[in-house]
Amino acid sequence: MATAGKVIKCKAAVAWEPNKPLVIEEIEVAPPQANEVRIKIVATAVCHTDLHHLFECVKKEGFPIVLGHEAAGIVESVGPGVTEFQPGDKVIPLSTPQCGKCRFCKNPKSNQCEEGWTSRNVEVLALPDSRFTCKGKKVLQYLRTSTFSEYTVMDQIALAKIDPDAPLDKVCLLGCGVCTGFGAAVNTAKVEPGSTCAVFGLGAVGLAAVMGCKFAGAKRIFAIDINPKKFEKAKVFGATDCVNPKDYDKPISKVLAEMTNGGVDFSLECIGNVDVMRTALESCVEGWGVSVIVGWTDFADFAARPVQLIAGRTWKGSLVGGFKCKDGVPQLVKAYMDKKVKLDEFITHTMTLDKINDAIGLMKRGECIRTVLKPQ
Repeated sequence: MATAGKVIKCKAAVAWEPNKPLVIEEIEVAPPQANEVRIKIVATAVCHTDLHHLFECVKKEGFPIVLGHEAAGIVESVGPGVTEFQPGDKVIPLSTPQCGKCRFCKNPKSNQCEEGWTSRNVEVLALPDSRFTCKGKKVLQYLRTSTFSEYTVMDQIALAKIDPDAPLDKVCLLGCGVCTGFGAAVNTAKVEPGSTCAVFGLGAVGLAAVMGCKFAGAKRIFAIDINPKKFEKAKVFGATDCVNPKDYDKPISKVLAEMTNGGVDFSLECIGNVDVMRTALESCVEGWGVSVIVGWTDFADFAARPVQLIAGRTWKGSLVGGFKCKDGVPQLVKAYMDKKVKLDEFITHTMTLDKINDAIGLMKRGECIRTVLKPQ
């Protein structure tokens, strides 16, 4: 392409400081260096993790930054040493890379990678090195992705090549939320046919977890949220029972125990609330119940009584649904193309990138499932 090897000037939504609206700026995107790929973003979605950084990260080292990590695009150019990708390839950026060489990548029990952000600067979720500048200042790349931009630069170990026929404005959701919830049920909880499940929180991750429970053959799926407007959507993804904790004068864990003869076989917390994490654990049946922490937070401790685990429950965590993403995301794209998983039903709004603050407002108010943003 004519832009290969050159600095690209493009529009991006820059977070200059926490708790302030994003600003559409012209930024400079440097050419890819060794083992890097520059991508033209075609579609990106707003994920709660982006809001977590914007409104809860108070460290000045975390700004200015371009947020966004759930996206899909087309390769514009590649740096030296890149052999897996070429200009024109359709790709999905990955916030959890897969180098294929480290002890985590080689172990089938984990989707961690020694090159991932969880092994680096977790507090600000960005490396000091960046390919972005704006007004003469370096701008950080969130989760090494930064998809609230018309172009971004990624390490090749954090990109998945996908079916060239895949619709990018739909499969972009597989970059984080849908992958996370679906995989938490299928890969981490390992939901079994005929089982009972409870999903706490019905945002995109929770709805994807509901879908994963149904995909795995669960017989009864409880969808739990304090916003009853989400219940109809939950039924679309496979929920059999919708429960609002506000409708009861007793803990929801006891309500579920009464409904299921002692508790569910599997529970998934998809909010990032430490109190709900404990509730989800307590909603599991003694002896074999499995509870999975899916919602992201790192600002509070969680707790339970030892006897709750001694009695036979298992408490687990799940990152990006347990998928080794370079392998798993293309498989999920194929599953969507084969109509085995849903994506269109998650999208409640579509906007242009310059409406990013409106999209963030929708998510903060709980008025959307996923908003997909496209460059103008």
